[in-house]
Amino acid sequence: MNFIESRGNDGVKKSSVSFSEAILSPMASFGGLYVPEYLPNFGLEFIKKHKNSSYKELAKDVLKSFEIDIEDSLIDEALARYDEFDDANNPVPVVKVKEDLYISELYHGPTRAFKDMALQPFGVVLSSLAKSRGENYLIMAATSGDTGPATLETFKNKDNIKVCCLYPDGGTSDVQRLQMVTEDAPNLKVLGVKGNFDDTQDALKSLLASSEFKKALDEKNIKLSAANSVNFGRIIFQTIYHIYSYLELLKVGKIELGDKINVIVPSGNFGNALGAYYVKQAGVPIEKIIISSNRNDILTDLINSGKYDLRDRELIQTNSPAMDILKSSNVERVLYDKFGATRTKELMNSLSQNGFYELNEDELKQFKEDFEAYSCTDDEALEIIGRYLENGYLMDPHTATAIKAYEEKNDKVLPFVAYSTAEWTKFSLTIAKASKVDVNSDIEALKAISKKLNIKLSDKIDNLFKKDIIHLKIIEKMDIMPEMLNFLT
Repeated sequence: MNFIESRGNDGVKKSSVSFSEAILSPMASFGGLYVPEYLPNFGLEFIKKHKNSSYKELAKDVLKSFEIDIEDSLIDEALARYDEFDDANNPVPVVKVKEDLYISELYHGPTRAFKDMALQPFGVVLSSLAKSRGENYLIMAATSGDTGPATLETFKNKDNIKVCCLYPDGGTSDVQRLQMVTEDAPNLKVLGVKGNFDDTQDALKSLLASSEFKKALDEKNIKLSAANSVNFGRIIFQTIYHIYSYLELLKVGKIELGDKINVIVPSGNFGNALGAYYVKQAGVPIEKIIISSNRNDILTDLINSGKYDLRDRELIQTNSPAMDILKSSNVERVLYDKFGATRTKELMNSLSQNGFYELNEDELKQFKEDFEAYSCTDDEALEIIGRYLENGYLMDPHTATAIKAYEEKNDKVLPFVAYSTAEWTKFSLTIAKASKVDVNSDIEALKAISKKLNIKLSDKIDNLFKKDIIHLKIIEKMDIMPEMLNFLT
């Protein structure tokens, strides 16, 4: 299968590329993104075939269905990263919380967040491709808190790879920040950027598209790639667990083959939701993809009104910082799938130039065929965390936004799978507040909550506060390029 461009072709880049080309060089013409030429068939026959498959068996068949130009041996090596999760036989537990509500826990990997589901195998693939080609790559990642740690973890000490991770100073939890700034592999660089995540992501996209930066890298014989979900190498791995969730409900007898379910996805950059959208389009019986947002509810506005409006809007820092995003990159891939390259380019140009676009009545109707959206305040999230904890289920604040959507949705005919995107340990002060534990720091909160609830902390989290801080720099956006070039010297 080849991959094509969401905004059409500029006459300079190739109009279609292989999977390996798309992940090594992820930015398409006119600042667009690569999308699959078509989708595989993940309908009832595919689901029936995998009713008793392991996660890795399912994952391999999903990747093969996309006809990617990656050797089977490398696919196996990449999927072996799931053996390092809490339970190698079940890296993604799907837990029953209510009679009609199941939670897919995506955070059982090394950095305790859902980004591990894609980035751990993706890193193996990309670094192996670079090494086999004898090419050197700079991998850049902008993070709102979880992409950064997972990127650094998967690429540390890899040959032919250097990584620069950009995070918004003050815009992550303490644990998320420490997961980044304590990494000490020589091929890693971590920089705090003054501003919010959108500022950081804009800076990354500008560098990816900068001819000046590319020329400087060419002189050093270094190629540029990205680990954000603008890279389809991330998205392909984010389709798998949506199919797995359906299979898990089949296994426990909650549904029969062909029955529909609803899924609820806490959304910031929209990659997780895009994975659900693709498998729905490919035949998995999903009725609605329900988007949950925090107070940065621009996706709720888009899906409910058809308006994507950045004008007079500022990013709000919340208790669910991984969703503190106003510019959701992967909405573009849905626009392309529904409306084609010409309309997508028109809408994205309007957003770039005017800070605004609006879907017409028919386009909004098409969006609503697949999506619903709800938002959640910090206070509502705290109440939900505390209430569910009383009934024995501990969740992080991002998951709480999904539960708010579940509780707000009137139609409760179909079962729901809500996606839990991070372990509570990454947001322990928020959990302490919700559970009425009086503490002043993350480390105090982690110890108090684990003791109160008799929960053993993972070694990765427990040891974090004992590590030295390696990466101290906080810089302005304008200083990113010189810092990068100095790192590469």
